[in-house]
Amino acid sequence: MHPARTVFAGFAAAAVVGALLLELPISKAGPGGASPIEAFFTAVSALCVTGLTIVDTLTYWTVFGQVVILCLIQLGGLGVMTFASVVGIAVVRRLSLRSQLNTAAEVKSLGIGDLRSLVLSVVKISLIIEGVVALLLTIRFATEYEEPLGQALWLGVFHAVSSFNNAGFALFSDNLMSFTTDPFILLPICAAIILGGLGFPVIMQLRKHLRSPRLWTLNTRIVLWGTVVLLVLGAAFVIIMEWNNPRTLGALNWPDRILAGFAQSVQTRTAGFNNLDIGQFDNATLLGMDALMFIGGGPAGTAGGIKITTFAVLYFIMLAEIKGDVAVNVFGKRLSRGVHRQAIALILLATALIAAGTMSLLVMTDYSLDQLLFEVISAFATVGLSTGITAQLPVAGQLILILFMFIGRLGPITFAAALALKARHPLYELPKERPIIG
Repeated sequence: MHPARTVFAGFAAAAVVGALLLELPISKAGPGGASPIEAFFTAVSALCVTGLTIVDTLTYWTVFGQVVILCLIQLGGLGVMTFASVVGIAVVRRLSLRSQLNTAAEVKSLGIGDLRSLVLSVVKISLIIEGVVALLLTIRFATEYEEPLGQALWLGVFHAVSSFNNAGFALFSDNLMSFTTDPFILLPICAAIILGGLGFPVIMQLRKHLRSPRLWTLNTRIVLWGTVVLLVLGAAFVIIMEWNNPRTLGALNWPDRILAGFAQSVQTRTAGFNNLDIGQFDNATLLGMDALMFIGGGPAGTAGGIKITTFAVLYFIMLAEIKGDVAVNVFGKRLSRGVHRQAIALILLATALIAAGTMSLLVMTDYSLDQLLFEVISAFATVGLSTGITAQLPVAGQLILILFMFIGRLGPITFAAALALKARHPLYELPKERPIIG
């Protein structure tokens, strides 16, 4: 089986197993078990580290159900094939060639050299960051909010794993809205989101060459610069647009407005937590948040969206055309034409999918275009933010969101490659000709 198909099958199998576990009566609070759509939607949302929900995570699921959700989040963040490789290393102390190829396809490695060290580094980085954030949150929940130590520890661990894996699941009925003005809750969560959104290749390279920027790869440079720009512009956009909105930032004093606006902009790009009521945002703000969700974070990590690198490549292609340059040069490097094609193909495919999904929901519901577009982009970019209509969508609409979460986590190109019957290797090229553009 082609590695892309194996990754596809692995995620599908994990989603089915997770849904079956959530259907068990022990997973649901109260009598009976969860319905198939409730269990499957929640399992896919957790596995695809999205965070969209149609039931309240705190009140609907038991502790067992919440543990299943947490395990799916961790599995989805690491990657099914990566987790399988960890098990293989632990059991047989080695990786087969097939396992290496499958894992390389999932983590988007350019080769399989020393993949064992790569897999172990990914797991180590995840556990360290999650452990530090969990400790900080546990201390805050236990001291400021007087939670019992066991409950504070559970809250700390759950939200640390959910934030680093950019999942957006929270054990509070209002998500993080109760902590809108608490920097000791919001900032550790934001730090975990940002680190998870950088991608494992960037984190590992910074760990080795933090003080030697000249050794950074082009991918690392683009992701770091793109992250800084999006953090600054995203925070400024949300703060300015919602500054006087009495239903969101307008009810807070100015330091809390800055904190809440910054935290919400960080969560918008890929994490899916909300410390403000998204349903009360102005339509113009929602449109800007659509763009932030669509771009997402860094590749080969826990973030969603088309990825910073894809957006940056298109930006530099446009800049080169405007300047009349023959080649596209970025940070002293020339971009391969294959990268041009991949970025353009991904953008067009993602745009077409989002348009098709939004039109489908418009046909079957009475909700407005801005609400449905927001939901579809949130699902496709595996963000998890919602204007509050996800649970009210018909089953067919929720199935569309499930499909989009699945496609968004795997990546449209990986998803298409997994379904392709065979790879094409033509033995000839056709004559070149240029049509008129514009």
